[in-house]
Amino acid sequence: MQIEVITLFPELVEQVTRHGMPRIAVEHQQLVLSTRNPRDYSTNKWRRVDDRPYGGGPGMVMEAEPLAASIAASKQTLSGAKVVYLSPQGERFSQSWAQRLSAEQQLILLCGRYEGLDERLLQSEVDLELSLGDFVMSGGELAAMVVVDAIARLLPGVLGDAQSAENDSFSAGLLDHPHYTRPEDWRGMQVPEVLMSGDHAKIARWRWQQALGATWLKRPELLAELELDEEAKKLLREFIAQQQDN
Repeated sequence: MQIEVITLFPELVEQVTRHGMPRIAVEHQQLVLSTRNPRDYSTNKWRRVDDRPYGGGPGMVMEAEPLAASIAASKQTLSGAKVVYLSPQGERFSQSWAQRLSAEQQLILLCGRYEGLDERLLQSEVDLELSLGDFVMSGGELAAMVVVDAIARLLPGVLGDAQSAENDSFSAGLLDHPHYTRPEDWRGMQVPEVLMSGDHAKIARWRWQQALGATWLKRPELLAELELDEEAKKLLREFIAQQQDN
């Protein structure tokens, strides 16, 4: 997969491929990450890419032309790539979006700065706006790095075990089940006996129930979006009853 990030701070974005799963994705030749600086397409001697907003107000707005030129240059090598703008006004980025984007062969991620981009650029060049959440950061670079990381770990052969991605939180619309490792007793807290039973069917059932329960406790709105079958409803009722007894 090829991803090009259009950013005023390419040296920041490039750090994402030096660590963790993105680094492994690059080493396995599953990911090629490049950057492009809009300042290289500025038409003034100061390499400026922003100006004051029409109508007045604080801050500066990124100009349409250097960004459009940057996108055009990116598309010369990434023909047909979707242009994704990282924006607090975009749709919430989710595991589902990570899975959809990981199926693309090429992507162009556009990072804003200052008060935002000229609206005409958004209307003419951007295919999709994505947001990390309802908050504002200094620019889109960190959001782009998050998107790259989330996509990289879903690419073929990047994770040591393909089931790791399948079992991640949100992959099935639920939070992940609890995890335990050695020692069996840590500060008086025990590993659940079922996990040491060797009964894989019981372990799978327990993990499913714990995932349902964790979602009910922490993110109940996610359950409202799911159609649970009768077995899932039964497991959830059992979990809730256990919580009420404790």
